[in-house]
Amino acid sequence: MKKVLVIVGPTASGKSARAITLAKKRGGEVISADSRQVYRGMDIGTGKITKKKMSGIPHHLLSVTDPKKQYSVEQYKKDATRALLDILARGKTPIICGGTGFYVDALVHGTTIPSVPPNKALRKKLEKMSATQLFALLKQKDCARAKAIDAHNPRRLIRALEIVETLGRVPKQKSVPPRGLSFVWTGVDLPDVTLKKKIHTRLLERIKKGMLVEVKKMKARGLSWKRLESFGLEYKWLARYLQGKVEKKEMLEKLETDIWHYAKRQRTWFKRNKKIRWV
Repeated sequence: MKKVLVIVGPTASGKSARAITLAKKRGGEVISADSRQVYRGMDIGTGKITKKKMSGIPHHLLSVTDPKKQYSVEQYKKDATRALLDILARGKTPIICGGTGFYVDALVHGTTIPSVPPNKALRKKLEKMSATQLFALLKQKDCARAKAIDAHNPRRLIRALEIVETLGRVPKQKSVPPRGLSFVWTGVDLPDVTLKKKIHTRLLERIKKGMLVEVKKMKARGLSWKRLESFGLEYKWLARYLQGKVEKKEMLEKLETDIWHYAKRQRTWFKRNKKIRWV
C-alpha cells in the first residue's frame, strides 16, 4: 500500500506549515484542497501560499483556472487524482492539504459526483438570490441534500439546485476509494481564543498586503460584483464595500465574524471523520 498523507483543519490553524515540514522530511509534494485557491489572481484573499513559504516544495492545484470560469468538484477530483498518481509514479509522497472538506472527500474517498452539465439560464436566475433564499429553495426541492450541504455557500447551493432541476433530486453519493493507497489523516486545530486571534491578525495583514487592490483588479478584468460576492468571505465583503453598501468598519467586523463561523463549519465537517488524528 502506497502512503498518502492528508492534512485538514479550520482556516488559519497552520495546515500549510505542517504540510511543508512533512514534505521536507518525507520527500513529499503538496496537493492543495482549497476551492478558491484553484483560481488565478486570487492570492491574498485566499491566503495562497507564496513561493518563498513553499521552501522549494512543489505544490499542485493552485492557480489552475480563471475566476470567470466555473470550477466544479468533479473537475477538482479529476485534476487532483492526476497529480496524485504523478507524484506517486515519481517515488514521492503526496500530501493533500486544505480546508475544503468536499474536495478532500471527493479525492480521498473517491466520491462519485453526478455528471450534470451547467445550466446557464438557471444559474443566471439563481445567482440573483441570496444564500438564505437558495437554501430555502433546496430544502423545499430536496430536503435530504439540504441537510448535508453548507447552507452558507452560494456556489454549492446553486450546483445542487442545478442537479435537482435535471435529475429531480441529488443522488446519494457513492464512494469508491482509490485502490492500493493508504491514507493517513491529520487534523490541525487551535484553541478558540488562539484561533480567533490568528484570524484577526491575518485579516489585518491581508488588508495591508493589498487585498482590496486585488479585488479591484479582478473587477477591472471583467468579473461582475455578483461573481466576486459568490466567492464568499473576503471577496464578498470587499465587493460590498467597494460598491458602497457597507462602511469599512462594518465590513471588517462582519468579515471577521464570517471567517470565524466558516472555521467552525470546517471543524464540524472534519469531526465526523473518526480516522483523523488531531494535533
